[in-house]
Amino acid sequence: MKLSAELKEFETRIGHVFANPALLTRAVTHASMSSPTREDNQRLEFLGDRVLGLVMAEALFAGDASATEGQMAPRFNALVRKEACADVARDIGLGEVLRLGRSEMVSGGRRKNALLGDAVEAVIAAVYLDAGFAAARDMILRLWGARIGQVEEDARDAKTALQEWAQARKMAPPRYVETQRSGPDHAPVFTIAARLDTGAQALATAGSKRQAEQAAAKALLADLENSK
Repeated sequence: MKLSAELKEFETRIGHVFANPALLTRAVTHASMSSPTREDNQRLEFLGDRVLGLVMAEALFAGDASATEGQMAPRFNALVRKEACADVARDIGLGEVLRLGRSEMVSGGRRKNALLGDAVEAVIAAVYLDAGFAAARDMILRLWGARIGQVEEDARDAKTALQEWAQARKMAPPRYVETQRSGPDHAPVFTIAARLDTGAQALATAGSKRQAEQAAAKALLADLENSK
């Protein structure tokens, strides 16, 4: 099968020309567009997630011979989580070539972290199946680029880090309260407050509750650190 002009351009952006173009077509087809004659990318997501994990584990292991398991684990999590994958998807314009059903398009699917992250994993699997592990590894390292070397040693999930901070001081877990919601239904914007029993709190706004909670937790941790 032949690829559309936009998918040919996408091949250029990821640096891989498919011997089997059907794999790329499948990788960019969301479940909302699946049919008995059209496969979606869900199975590819599963495989791509594992390939990505191995590549990142290998890169972190080789990149810092002195790092302990306790140091590598949070770095790994920061590099493979959905937000990181979605950032890469935006860098390569993956949202622009996704094949989505009407419901997903109307609800802003091309901008959703979960959908973009899953699609990146599907593309990774497609390259792996098309040309093998070395080709997939090379593409991943190229697309993640400086993110790998710059990942913070303490790049833990901010909500987890805040909870650990509270537990270490025998405090109740932090609470996350939605204080405001704005924007249209297909592209809502949430404002979340991260609060501790001491009364300390921080606000953050984002396009998903999860992002807003993470940002609020990060902001509160920074405030607590600065108040020492």
